[in-house]
Amino acid sequence: MKDIKKVVLAYSGGLDTSVILQWIKEEYGAEVVAYTADVGQGEEVGEAKEKALATGASQAIVDDLRAEFVADYVFPAIRANAVYEGYYLLGTSLARPVIAKGMMKAAMATGADAIAHGATGKGNDQVRFELSAYAIDPTIKVIAPWREWDLKGRADCVAYAEERNIPVPVTPEKPYSMDANLLHISYEGGVLEDPWVAPPKGMFRMTTDPWEAPDMMETLSIEFEEGDAVAINGVRMSPVEILTRLNAVGGAHGVGRVDLVENRFVGMKSRGVYETPGGTILHHAHRAVESLTLDREVTHLRDELAPRYAEMVYNGFWFSPEREALQKFNDEIQQRVNGEARLTLYKGNVIIDGRRSDSDSLYDEKTVTFEADDVYDQADAAGFIRLQSLRLRTFAEKRLGGGE
Repeated sequence: MKDIKKVVLAYSGGLDTSVILQWIKEEYGAEVVAYTADVGQGEEVGEAKEKALATGASQAIVDDLRAEFVADYVFPAIRANAVYEGYYLLGTSLARPVIAKGMMKAAMATGADAIAHGATGKGNDQVRFELSAYAIDPTIKVIAPWREWDLKGRADCVAYAEERNIPVPVTPEKPYSMDANLLHISYEGGVLEDPWVAPPKGMFRMTTDPWEAPDMMETLSIEFEEGDAVAINGVRMSPVEILTRLNAVGGAHGVGRVDLVENRFVGMKSRGVYETPGGTILHHAHRAVESLTLDREVTHLRDELAPRYAEMVYNGFWFSPEREALQKFNDEIQQRVNGEARLTLYKGNVIIDGRRSDSDSLYDEKTVTFEADDVYDQADAAGFIRLQSLRLRTFAEKRLGGGE
């Protein structure tokens, strides 16, 4: 790949990507365009352009992808009830394909031959970035320095930067790594590599410690249209506004912390700690409205497929035909998911205490009531049970007749 002339680098402004920028220029003799995608990670975005140019980038692009990220990635995953291995709401997994798509647009716009990223050779992100890129342009070249260079860790990167007078942020080293976006913050590595060690006190950024959260409960309602949240407490908002608001209120009550050992796609187990306050609230509220509006068998079929969908996203196959096919199924059934859920937040808990749907509810109080009714003949249940038990009775007769 030595014939590469221009590279679009996924650039955060941190130590790794600052070193990578200079390393690509030296190793490949290529021009480097720094690409920073704003998916809601915070203050680092504003400083990225100046840092990139000071580090030697020929061009620095800052791309605001927050609206696209929430509307076209987070909300579709909520509609699909995507949860990986029972707990993880896929915050990082959903951000990578939208970043990769933005990088590919930048590569086409600037005439770049390749893209580059700072993901390590052990993690999932390298797979997510590269599968997404190849799905968009199968001819694109990819540079992954952590799989190529001789640098082994932070100390080597610092030494490399000092030798070349690379301006890098002077920040105290944390005993873990973190990655943030509008949906969540993830923490891993360092002290968290021992799955018996509790997360350090003060680590979490989005959520209050549940035991220090307010003693007063807070109740809110979320309205859904075709599976998407459209209003909070009767006030209509954009997807970004909804997630931002739920992050704030959920974070204040300590909602959305998860600590799990997950199975990475590359084959190893990894301990990840996540905080996803707004996403957690949306997940529970969405399921509450579905409980009224989705047919039983449709719900059960979707619940069988939801782990597969989550696995596809986790493994980096957002732009795959199988994920897109499942999305069509989910979006089709979500046309009935119209209604409102009422939730109470209290010290890390999300408590559903009401749900309603004026137009699409399949809940019939006249049928389900324990009081007198004229729509359901209870005697019909005897025939239903007798037919359902036919195979069980047949099996039992054979078993007993055989002396078992």
